[in-house]
Formats: sequence, C-alpha cells, structure tokens
Amino acid sequence: MPDAAALLSDLVAIPSVCRTPNGAIVALVRDHLARHGVEAAVLPGPEGDRANLFATIGPRDVPGIVLSGHLDVVPAGEGWTGDPFALRRKGDRLVGRGAVDMKGFVACLLALVPEMAAATLRRPIHLALSYDEEVGCVGVRHMIARLPELCAAPAACIVGEPSEMRPVLRHKGKVAGRLTVRGRAGHSSRPDLADNAVHLAADIVGLVRATHERLSREGPHHPLFEPAASTLQVGVIAGGTGVNVVPDTCRVEWEARAVPGTDPMTIHDALQAGIAGLVAPLRAAGREVAVESEILSLYPALDLPDGAPLRGLAEAWSGREALGAVSYGTEAGLFQAAGIPSIICGPGRIAEAHRPDESIGLSDLEECCAMLRRVIADQA
Repeated sequence: MPDAAALLSDLVAIPSVCRTPNGAIVALVRDHLARHGVEAAVLPGPEGDRANLFATIGPRDVPGIVLSGHLDVVPAGEGWTGDPFALRRKGDRLVGRGAVDMKGFVACLLALVPEMAAATLRRPIHLALSYDEEVGCVGVRHMIARLPELCAAPAACIVGEPSEMRPVLRHKGKVAGRLTVRGRAGHSSRPDLADNAVHLAADIVGLVRATHERLSREGPHHPLFEPAASTLQVGVIAGGTGVNVVPDTCRVEWEARAVPGTDPMTIHDALQAGIAGLVAPLRAAGREVAVESEILSLYPALDLPDGAPLRGLAEAWSGREALGAVSYGTEAGLFQAAGIPSIICGPGRIAEAHRPDESIGLSDLEECCAMLRRVIADQA
C-alpha cells in the first residue's frame, strides 16, 4: 500500500499556490488513481488554468459519501527554516507548506485508494478535490454544480480540514469585500477645492466598526461560538501619495463572519446601504465622490444539527466526540447548502495552518487512515 507520508512529500513538492495553475498536482492525483484502476473526472474551472478532480469508487447510481479536500495552499511567505516545498521530518512531525492544510488529508485519501478499490462497496466513496479554496471556496462551487451528472445525490460529506480528528458540526459563514473610494485630487493648501478619498474611507471604517458593535450588542448570538455574534472588521486600508496631496483614491478591504442562521450577504447589504447613506448627501452637495464595491469571498455557514445521523457516524469513524463549533471556515457549508449533510473531520491542528514551518504529526496521518478504513468498512 502507498505510504501516506511519501504521498504527502509528493504533494508538497508541487507548489499549488492558490490563484495559480494547478495542472501538475491534478495530474499527480489522476495518475495515482489510474494506477489503481480508478478513473477520475478532471473538471476545469472558468479560469482555464485550474481544475477540480472528482472520482467515484463503487456504484455511481446509489447515494454515497463524499471525502472532500482542496489541493491549493496559501503562499509560503517568509520565516521558514527550510524549503517550504520540500517535505522534511522534524522529530515525529512532517514540515512543509500544505502539510496540514490540507495535503495531509489528501495524502491519506490517496494512500487508502488501493483498499477502497479492493473493497466490494455497496455504497460509493467519492473523492472531491478542489482548487482555490483558500481564496473563498472558488473551485468547489463549480464541482458541486456538476455533481448531478457525475453521481447519484450523495448521502453525506466529510471535509477533511484539520480538526484533530474531532468531527465539527458548525462554523461561521463569511463575506469579504473590497471598496474603492473615489474622490478628486488637489493641493493640500486648498482642500476645499478637492474631495479627500481617505476622509470618506475613514467614515466608512467608522461605519464598519459601528455595525460590528451593533451586531455584538444585539446579535443574534450563538453560544457555541467565540465571539458569540457575527463580526465585521477592516483588514486593509491604503490610499494617498503624499502628505501635501489630497488623495483621490483609497482602498478598503473588509470581512464579515456570520453565525449560522445569518446570511453573510445580509451584513454585506446593510454595509452597502450605510455607505450609500454617506455618499448620497455628498454628491447632492456637488462633491465628486463615489464608492465601488466588489465581493472577494463568500461562503455560507455550516450548521449540522446535534442529532443528525452523520454526527453519530463521524464519531464512530473517528473515535472522537464531536465539537460543536469552530471559528475557521470550510467548503462544508457549500456542500450542506447543496442538500448534502456535511461535517468537518481531518488530521492535524488548525493552529499549524498558514504559518512558517507548517507541520503535521505522523500520528495524525495514522489516525486519519484508521478513520478512513472504518469509513470503507461501513460502505462495504
């Protein structure tokens, strides 16, 4: 049987950074599946240089279980003590970009493919590997849209994001956006003859803070989350060229995290209405100002009920008690929105993700493979 650590080394060696072509890693996975008699559907996205991969082991015409992961990673950045795209062992841990988020889970899937293929499955196991998850769950949307032509409606989905092998029932939804604030440039000695885009952007930041404080105060609140309410914050603000120039452009990037039961777009729409309320009187007074808005990222919350059958199955497969909620987001909410009961359960700690010297434990891979063997046994 292929070794999960060796497969992880092969996966990490391909720097499949989000928003870049991913043909090499898709080919690696497709070829591995083909060596074990499994045909994969490569599903190109509209970008033209990135693709999802979907494969079914077992009968396609009955409901089965989706095992979901993403193939992209965040950029390596600085601070690494070695090559981020050469997996290396440090004690009982494996270090490399994507080791935990989430090529470790993908490596376990690939390691178990021979056992899946050898089993006589009554219900299918689907491998769903997506692109550009790290920039807003982009690729998986196109794959989900094509599921009806690929298989019978799946009965359940496990998204293998790092959860220390504890099944996770809920996470918040998210919307993130970019605002481009336009004004009119001028000399700082006559600001009355110009329209300061940074000043208007500052008013918008104040609106974001006020909206966040209102959500914190008024809710709705979900006691399983920290913080318990939806949140809103500005992460980037940039504008101006010099202290003696009235700036005509300023960029503001913001995000909202919405508790289950709150559509993230309702927060977006409330913010847009508030911005319109700031801009309208300025334009009525003859000021040359405008605000352009674009959505950078959007996905729904995950909210699996406590009594859902999938919870009991996932606890039995993982051997771990379910966790009510986590703060990070995943593709699970999109599978759930498509009518597929979904849960998070994968190897490693989320605290290791998106940092220099990202790592996963050898024991984490072993535990994940053990869980997958129990999944296989239940489908046979």
